[in-house]
Amino acid sequence: MPAHEVFWRSKDLQEMTQKEWESLCDGCALCCLHKLEDEDTQEVFYTSVVCHLLDFETCRCTKYEERCSLVPDCVKLTPKDVDEFHWLPPTCAYRLIYEGKDLPDWHPLLTGEQNTVIEAGASVLNWYEVKDNEIKEEDFVDYIIE
Repeated sequence: MPAHEVFWRSKDLQEMTQKEWESLCDGCALCCLHKLEDEDTQEVFYTSVVCHLLDFETCRCTKYEERCSLVPDCVKLTPKDVDEFHWLPPTCAYRLIYEGKDLPDWHPLLTGEQNTVIEAGASVLNWYEVKDNEIKEEDFVDYIIE
């Protein structure tokens, strides 16, 4: 293996260190959009309803370390859950690496810049319409993204 080989091409997700794992997140915050699942088909539908903990300037969680206790439905991605990553957006690095694909050109690990995901138009800022604390949960279905 060449010395310049990057970790996401040379390791499986389960082999990565915690620091490597966390660095795969591009900061798109698309996982912060609420999703609805059809109970019969298990099909996942994204809505344009975003978590109220999202910082709209940085596209990062304002309470990242506490998010799962503050938002019970928040999902903490771990390497042991990779078989369930089908619901992640198609541009998500965790899903891409699991599927044997490479990172998009705008990914911060390639650009060295955290904001390139926003500049590329690949973040939640292009999709969200309303925060989850501004509407009733039963109305989320009205915000399904086609």
